[in-house]
Amino acid sequence: MSCEAVAAAALLWLAAGPAAPLPVTPAAAVAQDPLFAGIVEKARALKLEVDGYRASGATPAADFAARIGELAQLDMQAHVLLRDRGLDSDLKCILRGIAEDLPVKLAELEKAADPKARDLALRDMAYLLNDNVEVILAPPAPPV
Repeated sequence: MSCEAVAAAALLWLAAGPAAPLPVTPAAAVAQDPLFAGIVEKARALKLEVDGYRASGATPAADFAARIGELAQLDMQAHVLLRDRGLDSDLKCILRGIAEDLPVKLAELEKAADPKARDLALRDMAYLLNDNVEVILAPPAPPV
């Protein structure tokens, strides 16, 4: 039997049976939690702002540092929430890392002495903010 015939037969056999429901894991529901949804919203808005600063060469707004600090606190709250729920996931660790890295990247931005250094610091901040969104919205990895 050719490979195409085997594949077609397997496809028909699988399609004929009832689909097993996918289990809803706590990690899969994280993005629906208001804390995590708020982090995604704030990180997206800040990333758009950073992209605008990079494109225009403008200096970040006066309250930019405070909003980055607030996002870092929310990331740490999310880390603690996952820890307290007993979830031992990569997300928990990544959120802690982002919470710790945001102030570092902000300090690098504040110390940037020339346009090239400021653009590099803004680029790094944009990557970190994008990561903040993606790790929360990414579907959970299948168990190994």
